[in-house]
Amino acid sequence: MRLVFYVSGHGFGHSTRDIEVMTSLNARCPGADIIVRTAAQRWLLDLTAPSGVQIQEFQADTGIIQIDSLRLDEDATVAEAKRFYADFDGRVAAEANLLRAMRADLVVGDIPPLAFAAAARAAIRSVAIGNFTWDWIYGAYPAFDTAAPAVIPTIRSAYALAARALRLPLHGGFESMTSVIEDIPLIARRSTRDRGEVRRMLGVSADRPIVLTSFGAYGAELPIERMMASKRFTVLAPRREPPHGLRYQDLVAASDVVVSKPGYGIVSECIANGAALLYTSRGRFREYDVFVREMPRLLRCRYISQEDLSAGSWEESIEALLAQPAPADRPRIDGADVAAESILRFTS
Repeated sequence: MRLVFYVSGHGFGHSTRDIEVMTSLNARCPGADIIVRTAAQRWLLDLTAPSGVQIQEFQADTGIIQIDSLRLDEDATVAEAKRFYADFDGRVAAEANLLRAMRADLVVGDIPPLAFAAAARAAIRSVAIGNFTWDWIYGAYPAFDTAAPAVIPTIRSAYALAARALRLPLHGGFESMTSVIEDIPLIARRSTRDRGEVRRMLGVSADRPIVLTSFGAYGAELPIERMMASKRFTVLAPRREPPHGLRYQDLVAASDVVVSKPGYGIVSECIANGAALLYTSRGRFREYDVFVREMPRLLRCRYISQEDLSAGSWEESIEALLAQPAPADRPRIDGADVAAESILRFTS
């Protein structure tokens, strides 16, 4: 069985959750041949993808153009999407030919429209995985209507070709896929190590709260050195994956608080590993409003302004967050297994 994954290159969340699905697929079907076509950062995939997965560098969509993790460029986002979708039919034809040559049995997309249009052209079934769709995200930017009016209708038409949509919590969009939606639990990376063990490996003490800064693929300008000098907290600020053979989810599990912006990857990992989230705004990104509305029932979280974040005025917010009670209910986090089982049923 050959599965071809098309993964959005925007941020880390699409890649990290798909890797969890691939890992679960490998466990259930060791002989599966998995190919990934994506513009996501190669180091992340090389470090975390299951052995045997073939990575092919490829731009499957354009996402959002980020200045950094907290700022985006709307005009550049519209311009890049307009360029990409201007020749969408040619891209679809080329990918359909490639899928036929690969003899793909199923296409999985998270969540580039190209995946579903190419699969349909090649007469191959496709499955969508995601918590939002790009037509929904782009619908928040009026410039698409004036400068690139064909983009959103093109995306919607492509999404309508998906044979199944595995919709994650914290979702928005999916109107084009309503008839094929299957709601699944959170897909999240969960640490398998003891919290105390990770702290010992990092050489940090448990006598004061541990705070992890997490600003994903694009980074942010923060007064890290000032915060690391704090006598009230221990601050961890890894640039990429952690040292000592640990995984990023191990750092989340070792931390009392994660400081970040709301995105699917870090929010799901905080939920799975029991960390609280101190979050800030991230520009006009439609997903943000959904997260702010839904997060309080899923994990301890608290807002901090970008001004206080940039000034290093974190301490009062962190202490207030730590004093908050945890939500009464904990959501399911076995979405990777549920997705893998659904994919395999779909191929049988």
